[in-house]
Amino acid sequence: MKPRALRAAGPAILVVTALVVMVWALAYGGGAAALAIGDPGPFVRWGLPVARLFVNLSAAGMVGVLVTALYTLRAGEREFDVALDAASVSAAIFTVSAAATGFLTFVDAFNPAISAGPEFGAQLGRFLVETELGRTWLITTVAGAILTVLTFAVRSWTATFFVALLALAALVPMGTQGHSGAEADHNEAVIALVLHIIAAAVWLGGLILMVLVRPVLGRRATAVALTRYSSIALVAFIIVAVSGTVRAVIGLRSWEAMLSPYGLILSVKIVALIALGVLGAWYRRRLIARLTEDASSRRFWTLVVFELALMGAAAGAAVALARTPPPVPGTAPVTPSPAERLTGAPVPPELAPIDWITAWNVDLLWALIAAFAVFFYLAGVWRMRRRGDGWPIYRTIFWVLGLALLVWVTGGVVNVYQDYLFSMHMVGHMLLTMAIPMLLVAGAPVTLAARAVVRRDDGTRGGREWILWAVHSPVARVLTNPFVAAGLFIGSLWVFYFTDFFRWSLYDHLGHEWMTVHFLVTGYLFVLTLIGIDPVPYRLPYAGRLLLLIGIMAMHAFFGIAIMSQSGLMVAEWFGSMGRTWGPTPLEDQYTGGGVAWSVGEIPTLILAITVAIQWSRSDDRDQRRRDRHADRTGDAELEEYNARLAALAERDARAGR
Repeated sequence: MKPRALRAAGPAILVVTALVVMVWALAYGGGAAALAIGDPGPFVRWGLPVARLFVNLSAAGMVGVLVTALYTLRAGEREFDVALDAASVSAAIFTVSAAATGFLTFVDAFNPAISAGPEFGAQLGRFLVETELGRTWLITTVAGAILTVLTFAVRSWTATFFVALLALAALVPMGTQGHSGAEADHNEAVIALVLHIIAAAVWLGGLILMVLVRPVLGRRATAVALTRYSSIALVAFIIVAVSGTVRAVIGLRSWEAMLSPYGLILSVKIVALIALGVLGAWYRRRLIARLTEDASSRRFWTLVVFELALMGAAAGAAVALARTPPPVPGTAPVTPSPAERLTGAPVPPELAPIDWITAWNVDLLWALIAAFAVFFYLAGVWRMRRRGDGWPIYRTIFWVLGLALLVWVTGGVVNVYQDYLFSMHMVGHMLLTMAIPMLLVAGAPVTLAARAVVRRDDGTRGGREWILWAVHSPVARVLTNPFVAAGLFIGSLWVFYFTDFFRWSLYDHLGHEWMTVHFLVTGYLFVLTLIGIDPVPYRLPYAGRLLLLIGIMAMHAFFGIAIMSQSGLMVAEWFGSMGRTWGPTPLEDQYTGGGVAWSVGEIPTLILAITVAIQWSRSDDRDQRRRDRHADRTGDAELEEYNARLAALAERDARAGR
């Protein structure tokens, strides 16, 4: 297919296929069937999924295009401008589609009498401001409008990077509204859906960008861009497959449910995704390198059209699934317990010693982050060893152990019990902010990336360039200042636990994820300024580091004592309302949590102090050896010159005395 024909036909094939599959799936699964009571009418029943489909497709054109352009193209060139223009158009469609989705969702949920009068406007306003569903679409629409302006206005590397971050964040609220049906494991379903939406958008949007810039790039440059995009597509495919599997298991719960209309529509999506993975792996390994040949080029772009059709089928099935109720087991309704009302799950059994090993509730987000971090780190080590360079084995061990501990904290016994025991929550906090950062900093990931990742020489930015840009950015210079890092480290303790941030992390799973990110990052920055070998603009002398640590230890101990001295229960409506019948009382458990912060939390700080002292001693030894080597090279010339100067002074004094 000719480049310009593909540029127009590719998106059209994507949209048409998505619409056809969506209409079939809605008709088959009953997602657009009329309601017996309060039916909003066929326009809403069919218009709402169409609007949501365009939200998803335009989100891909916005997010995926930006992410892929930042990794594959060069700012300032025509192809980069084409990418930003495409993102701007997609953002405009995203804004209009999100607004339409919000309006139709309101009509679908409340079936109001539509009019131009103030009563209808007041109803719509209350829906958008006072309900979670309405706020979701209001925020999404406003974010889309802002992105429409920004993607049209920016053209530089840095500005586009931050716009891409905003675009990614704009998709998160949609993840809180997922497939139909109330189910258990709500938190896990939300995270799986957010990851699924973002990864699918990056994957599809990147392919759209490759189609759009093909007429602008030459064949050789196109092959390079496609090779780079294939790396993004592989990561996105893995995330889509894993998150989709988790989401399907939560929604279906049994193999028999696959025979339901919901399960059969899901099967269409699964088949399309598997075909996409196989097709992508095959032609990217076989055909990309031979794009300079006419026959291979025609075959490749023909397969891209087929891939767009498969992506459209998956997108259409996904929208229909959101409107199709999953099969619900025929069990009698049970009145939820207080814990189930608060957390979505019953109180676990009393904590036993074996539970520290066997109790698991894996957080998909951190499991994927840890898996990719281990893989890319080991790939970097393997690349260095293959070219004959060494990398200390102990750094690899520290990195892997740190990520294993992260998975255990976010998905093991700590995650199972932290909603019910304040003390367990504090154990997780201390490990996130102290122990895990020490292990990760010792792994020196930035130094490894700078040495292992291939440097690009064509003006684009790959993994190495973006990492070094982030390390040397003005924001990093501020955050890695030892006093700023220490202030964030200790100050966040007080701000988090003595404000509503703590309550937010309990009631909202996104708040919980934010808490994990915050404490992990602040702990990492603080440890990096003390013992890290990765580059930072400034480090205190060793004596200053020890004094700073002593001050942090004192303030940390004072924080633990402040928790222990509380006469009332923190977030009493949460920890005091679980209905837990085993273990200490909530107030006694809170006292124990304060003790954990005071005593156990000081152990990593003591290890840090010992590490700084050892580094100080080794630094002195290195300085002495350096002076000795210099003396050996110069034959103690400096010492002899000094002695000669003393002798000359003594001789002058002697003559003056005579």
